[in-house]
Amino acid sequence: MDRVQENELIRRAAAGDREAAAICIRAHQGSVYSYILRMSGRPDVAEDVVQEAFVRVLSNLDRFDPRYRFSTWVFTIARRVYLNMAQKRRPTPDTEAVDRAMDLGASPEAGEQRSDLSNALDQALRQLNETQREVVILFHQFDWTIALIARHLDLPEGTVKSHLHRGRRRLRELLAESEWLDQRRGDLHP
Repeated sequence: MDRVQENELIRRAAAGDREAAAICIRAHQGSVYSYILRMSGRPDVAEDVVQEAFVRVLSNLDRFDPRYRFSTWVFTIARRVYLNMAQKRRPTPDTEAVDRAMDLGASPEAGEQRSDLSNALDQALRQLNETQREVVILFHQFDWTIALIARHLDLPEGTVKSHLHRGRRRLRELLAESEWLDQRRGDLHP
């Protein structure tokens, strides 16, 4: 949906139109869930965060400024809810749930390779600091621009670029050290 349609839905939802609110939620729920699941590594945390985030979104629709992207506002709220929850308890990753949530795998062999890669990637992501992890996820998984990430995280664009560069470099190092890469090399050179 384009921005004009989305703003009209938001206006109607803010006025109490439940159907418009449901459409707004459905349009963003999957991507917000995926983002928080990648950040936390736990489906239960992601579900709780997304639920709380959308309660806050719906409660504060009158505060949304239509000059900005609605998705950025929703992601910002979800991020704040996640950070608040993370302060209370340190999450542990559940990579099998991430695989299921991302619906990986076509053939059993391809699915196993993707699952192995996803596990290796999740383990490597968990070793990045939280800011690097978030920048890498937003940039690569959600195709956010540097400028959008900078606004979302309230950081200068140059700082976001540095986090992205360092995060990518660290991921390459971690994946190169992982068993996954050794297994793939063995598959290629019997």
